[in-house]
Amino acid sequence: MTEFTIREGQLSDVVPIARFQQQMALETENKELSETLIIAGVKAVFEEGQGDRKGFYVVAESENNVIGSLLVTYEWSDWRNGWFWWIQSVYVHHKWRQKGVYTALHKSVQDRSKKSGDSCGIRLYVEKENTIAQQVYQKMGMYETEYFLYEIDYSV
Repeated sequence: MTEFTIREGQLSDVVPIARFQQQMALETENKELSETLIIAGVKAVFEEGQGDRKGFYVVAESENNVIGSLLVTYEWSDWRNGWFWWIQSVYVHHKWRQKGVYTALHKSVQDRSKKSGDSCGIRLYVEKENTIAQQVYQKMGMYETEYFLYEIDYSV
């Protein structure tokens, strides 16, 4: 059960990725996401085109099953004249946790980001209470910044 591959997501991955997002929302925030809304949201990334404005998915796969995924989106930094790659919507199936799946997904993004020629770094946000994820991100060489995240959410 430790054999898996990392690849770029594709349109046929919409349903498993959407299910992962529903599961993550339940696990982290006790929120139920609308299946129709989340499927449309995941599908929109693929319809825009990989690497375009909305970003791209990276998935881990074992025996033709998606076992983990993440979304990469972009933020322009005028201070650095480059793009930050934001890792979002991270989910690894519970049976595959602590088996190197996230590490492989992260390294894939980091390698691709470095090779892009216009990326200035990688960012992500994490729930304050999710200390396990914070430890994982620190092991990947990431560090906590001095910034707080503020938002206005029009969808609620």
